[in-house]
Amino acid sequence: MKSKALLNLLRDGEVHSGESLAEQLGVSRTAVWKQVRKAMESGCDIATIRGRGYKLLSPVDLLDESEIVHGLDAQVRSAIHLSVQDEVDSTNAEVLRLWRSGSTGVPVCIADCQTAGRGRRGRAWQSPRGENLYLSMGLTFHGGFSVLDGLSLVLGVGVANALETLGARDIGLKWPNDIFLPGGKLGGILVELQGELQEGIVQVIVGIGINVHMAQAPGVDQPWASLDGAFPDQAWPRNRLASSLINAVMDVTALFADEGFKIFRAPWQARDIFEGQLLRAREGTLEGIGAGIDDAGNYLLKTNEGTVPVRAGEISLRVTA
Repeated sequence: MKSKALLNLLRDGEVHSGESLAEQLGVSRTAVWKQVRKAMESGCDIATIRGRGYKLLSPVDLLDESEIVHGLDAQVRSAIHLSVQDEVDSTNAEVLRLWRSGSTGVPVCIADCQTAGRGRRGRAWQSPRGENLYLSMGLTFHGGFSVLDGLSLVLGVGVANALETLGARDIGLKWPNDIFLPGGKLGGILVELQGELQEGIVQVIVGIGINVHMAQAPGVDQPWASLDGAFPDQAWPRNRLASSLINAVMDVTALFADEGFKIFRAPWQARDIFEGQLLRAREGTLEGIGAGIDDAGNYLLKTNEGTVPVRAGEISLRVTA
């Protein structure tokens, strides 16, 4: 028995006896008690009521494959292979395994928890259980590697569109792959190339992490935000968010494959959090004023020597004395 099955029974907020839970789950009452303890250790607020049973005191946002599928557009539903996991090392790694196993359709993995989540440049990505959305998709493009120019920016536009459709406001984008709210970083996008170019086919794995319910992040050393924290007056069910993000990624990448990056330049720049600010790039060797992006997705800095495109690396606010 898994804790998820138990929580599904308790999510109505009523008191359930150990005997009834054991009968429904097909296990012993001792096994029920062990799973209650495990769920409590994972952060679930469950009351043990003497002589009556167990009651979930605060709502839990469980991932549910059927709910996610229900929220997908019809053409998207038929085009993907969805895997919803309780725990994986990383959703990007799971998508790669799906590809290698010969699964048909666009592989998509969503997990409640990652034990080895990765961010850009191999950094660890905080992936606590039940709090955020960790989603990866395997995408295929036709042409040389140059067809991918600007892909992470296109995905940023897609994610921002999905969040705004659900009610979020003031979504900002940081070149090349971060999602921001005024209070700090809301999420990130990781794009990983897979293998060698074969017969004009390029495969990439796209990982998207969004802070949803997270209230504490002791290991994070930069300002961060969550959807719950920024917009407390509305609900943010992860299943609906997952469906919206999958729909959005499929929409923008199809348009990107047909039209290229140029049509995404204006919507990306409209959300550029660094435009007009004094910035530092290339590990501190280049400084200038943020001037948006060019038609290839390179970031532009206005320097004393003219406008310089930044093609790779990181850009940050200049630290002033």
